[in-house]
Amino acid sequence: MGDGDDAQRWSTEGSEPLRMNREWNDTQPIYRQLRDRGVHMILDGVLNEGDPLPSVRNVAAEFRVNPLTVLKAYQQLVDEDLVEMKRGLGMFVKPGARDQLLKDERQKFLTDEWPRIAEKIERLGLTQRELDAAAVRRSSSRKR
Repeated sequence: MGDGDDAQRWSTEGSEPLRMNREWNDTQPIYRQLRDRGVHMILDGVLNEGDPLPSVRNVAAEFRVNPLTVLKAYQQLVDEDLVEMKRGLGMFVKPGARDQLLKDERQKFLTDEWPRIAEKIERLGLTQRELDAAAVRRSSSRKR
């Protein structure tokens, strides 16, 4: 933990470098958007169990935000039992964090998002065959 690579890693999604837009989404606090970035990095395997989170200072400098904003995002990850603070060393992804996130995110999707998606599928009259074909196309295009 400690060099500029950490902040670069924080702004990476999957294996492709991706700069977070400096113009933040106005519908959600910045600390929440940073927290969500950390969650996505754990889910995508960019951060694995035992990996250190980038330093608060580096993330704050990278995204030009107040270090207290980053600290608040990190504290949410601690409160959610996804990361742990090791005094003098920094914050680290806890064992089982990805599995817990997958469980929580799946339930959230099925409860919050799926009903709207299912309603739209029904409204549009999409068939199982059309949905399967779309899934196959998406899968094959991701392999390229």
